[in-house]
Amino acid sequence: MSPSTITLLLLLFGVVMFVLEKIPLGVTSMIICIGLVVTGVLDVKTAFAGFIDSNVILFVAMFIVGGALFETGMANKIGGIVTRFAKTERMLIVAIMVIVGLMSGILSNTGTAAVLIPVVIGIAAKSGYKRSRLLLPLVFAAAMGGNLSLIGAPGNLIAQSALQEMGLKFGFFEYAIVGMPILIAGIIFYATIGYKLLPNHEAGDDGAFDTEKDFSQVPAWKQWLSLIILVLTLLAMIFEDKIGIKLCISGGIGALLLILTGVISEKDALKSIDLKTIFLFGGTLSLASALQETGAGEVIANKVIGALGAHPSPYILTLVVFLLCCALTNFMSNTATTALMVPICLSIAQGMGADPRAVLMACVIGGSCAYATPIGMPANTMVVGVGGYKFMDYVKAGLPLIVIATIVSMIILPIAFPFFP
Repeated sequence: MSPSTITLLLLLFGVVMFVLEKIPLGVTSMIICIGLVVTGVLDVKTAFAGFIDSNVILFVAMFIVGGALFETGMANKIGGIVTRFAKTERMLIVAIMVIVGLMSGILSNTGTAAVLIPVVIGIAAKSGYKRSRLLLPLVFAAAMGGNLSLIGAPGNLIAQSALQEMGLKFGFFEYAIVGMPILIAGIIFYATIGYKLLPNHEAGDDGAFDTEKDFSQVPAWKQWLSLIILVLTLLAMIFEDKIGIKLCISGGIGALLLILTGVISEKDALKSIDLKTIFLFGGTLSLASALQETGAGEVIANKVIGALGAHPSPYILTLVVFLLCCALTNFMSNTATTALMVPICLSIAQGMGADPRAVLMACVIGGSCAYATPIGMPANTMVVGVGGYKFMDYVKAGLPLIVIATIVSMIILPIAFPFFP
């Protein structure tokens, strides 16, 4: 059996097991990871590289930074301030999505979500609303906000690099032509119809996010220092390019400072790390690597696009590219999906004599629609444990958002980025 066939079979196994959830998500991920090694598709180093991926380091660091905000009671204080202004659950959801969406446009969407997840859990604790109803809108808004600027998500820059080699480029806020209407439509959706689709679970496994504690004995300096270090960590993430320090390193420095200053103990810091998230994300990154290395991802892409014939309608091709990227990105990272699809899309555009910007915009926007699975983007994975989510929660709440994004994109893309300008 060829490596690409084995990879596709393990992808199928993963999809089925993630949906049925007969075994824990993290265990399914590890079966796939180890299966790829045992069958010889990947070597050990490549298969387990996900566990030292920069996003995993970022997860660990931000779990500790968030944990400190909870251990000191500062998250509850912040929650109290926000809930004074947002009087209903719907208003809270709108406020969270607006703030997260706009921040993700100028920051890393993963970094934004990582910083604000503990704050939103604090808001849920203070307001009495279920955190499971607030955290999915948060991570969806982070994904949508990534399409507001050139630096919102790594996939945006991959497409830009490919265009620059051809003497073309996207403007800094050009992605927002499609991205902003999707964000607005998404916020309206979850404030109205989608509100009923949000899961209503009790608090999940939350480690340090324990909302029943009495914080009256915690010194004020610890509370304020936890917030100051969080803000400084966020600022370091905003100015990542200026200071030359990666997101994960900024997060690591913040986490170390909190432990060294005694704001959070080593024991509580370790307790705050959600291992379910680490195994789920680290394990499934091996599948993304296998899809790329064996060419299995390219096989899927070429089969779908090849089925359209030699001279497909530009509108149909845009829709197919968009939907294919949507499908792939829910099981691979959006960065990996964009990296895989960009060269394929460019060759299609050149073959048809079409504007490559039109095809690549469809590719990037479609590649950001990772709403329907807990492994589609790092932020989705981060809230699995704390939100008490199941795989189908993402499908029920996220699939309609993919439909909305598709409809909005198919209206705007042909007008703003015509195939044959």
